[in-house]
This record gives sequence, structure tokens and C-alpha cells, in this order.
Amino acid sequence: MQKTKGFLQRQPYAIRSDSPTRANDLRTARAGEHIPLWVSIAVIIGALLCAAGAVISKVDPTLLTNGALMTDAARVYADYLFARNISLAIMLLLLLTARARRMLAGFMVLMVLIQCFDVLNDLLSRDFLLVPGLLVFAIVFLFGASQLFGQGFWHMSAWHESSR
Repeated sequence: MQKTKGFLQRQPYAIRSDSPTRANDLRTARAGEHIPLWVSIAVIIGALLCAAGAVISKVDPTLLTNGALMTDAARVYADYLFARNISLAIMLLLLLTARARRMLAGFMVLMVLIQCFDVLNDLLSRDFLLVPGLLVFAIVFLFGASQLFGQGFWHMSAWHESSR
């Protein structure tokens, strides 16, 4: 609290603080916030699915071509898929382990966008096999992100650090 012109004015907490103890307490409280068990399970399953896609693209990339011969272009795509999926899996697990709620929620929204574009691509190519699974994955991650944000991701305030 700070006295200004005869009135008490509350100053929002910030990481920059006169007291290093207060700043450390705020960092610890944010980093240690509880993540619901169902969200943790969804993140772990999502990371495992991403990692499985990465392994498939390296071990047997012909699964990506419906059994057709591997061309140079298909090999480049398989390498890209490996790099993308293994990075996504590692980041999901790191953010979960660090209990970085807001960053994990933002990353989950990114995963939702990826799944939505995968669904759109599958629908345009008339490949409906993966669409139900991709939609379930996207919906679960969308609800998980909303749970971590404490509100829908479309609210701008969800993306800003809250002052305590």
C-alpha cells in the first residue's frame, strides 16, 4: 500500500519487488500451482501420441505413404514430422513437469490449432479415418487449456499474468 494524496492506493504485486523474499514467494506460488489430474493425464497421453508419430516417421516412414515407395519428398516430410512431433512431446512434458500452468495452457491451445488444421486437411483430402481421434484430442486439450487459464482462451485476460 502506498499513500497518495491522503488516500491509500494499492500497488499490484510484481516480480520486481523491493523485497527479494516477496518476489521469490510469488515465483514459487505461480510455479507450484496445482494442475488437475485429468489435465496431467491428457497432456501425458498427448505427448505419447506425438512421440509415437515421431517414432513412426523414423522407424517405418512408409506408413505415412500408405505403403507406397518412399520418395525424397516423402522422406523430407517424414523428417519434418519427426522434428515437429518430438519437439511438441518434449515441450508438453517439460511444461507439465515445471507446472508452468499458463505456458502449458498456451501450448495446449497451439496443439488444438495443429489438430484443427490436421482435421481440415483430412476432410479436404477425404481421409476421414483420423478425424474423430483428432477432434477428441483437440476438444480435450481445449477444455484442459481453459481449466489451466481459469477461463476460455479467447479472453485476452487469460493470456496475461494476473496480479496478486
